[in-house]
Amino acid sequence: MSRFRIAVLASGAGTNLQAILDRVHGRDRIEVAAVASNKPDAPALERARRAGVQTRVFEQAAHPDRVARDAAIADWLDGEGVDLVALAGYMELLSPQFVSRFRGRIINVHPALLPSFPGLDPIGRALDHGVAVTGVTVHFVDEGVDSGPIILQRAIEVPYTRDRSQLEEEIHRVEHELLPEAIRMIAAGAVSVDTANPRLVHVGHDRNG
Repeated sequence: MSRFRIAVLASGAGTNLQAILDRVHGRDRIEVAAVASNKPDAPALERARRAGVQTRVFEQAAHPDRVARDAAIADWLDGEGVDLVALAGYMELLSPQFVSRFRGRIINVHPALLPSFPGLDPIGRALDHGVAVTGVTVHFVDEGVDSGPIILQRAIEVPYTRDRSQLEEEIHRVEHELLPEAIRMIAAGAVSVDTANPRLVHVGHDRNG
């Protein structure tokens, strides 16, 4: 049986990448085949190298514009036969052209219960808004900002102290569980978008078995 090859795009520390490497890489025929970053000094790249995963840097300054940079990333991933692209702390908006090339094959993890608090600083905005419950969402990526169909969500109670560091710690813990789980389910053929309602994602049993 062929391997299910995933690519991870990351800009920072790479803790979600590490969770993917620890929880699904090399298991259930899933392979992290490539890791790309827009930051040459991103610690995520070193995490990938330690795991024996090839890496590449695509700095914006090395390309005429975002579309050209994203096309270069897409060409590399296509050449590597990637089945799924996971955004793990990738702090760039993907061009519509990139999204089109990998339609239905890009996922992102977001530290809020979408559609609430999309975009930047969702944790701070949730605290400022006074919510009692926030959470984590894994969703497919479309041309909008955190607007794609939702795959998995988990609610998290905001601590009564409203301490940001405490909330962030719990959100990161849940992210590290939910993103690998979504990858595992997609690789198993257990995730599909409803043809009648493309906002709705069905999560079921392994269809490959």
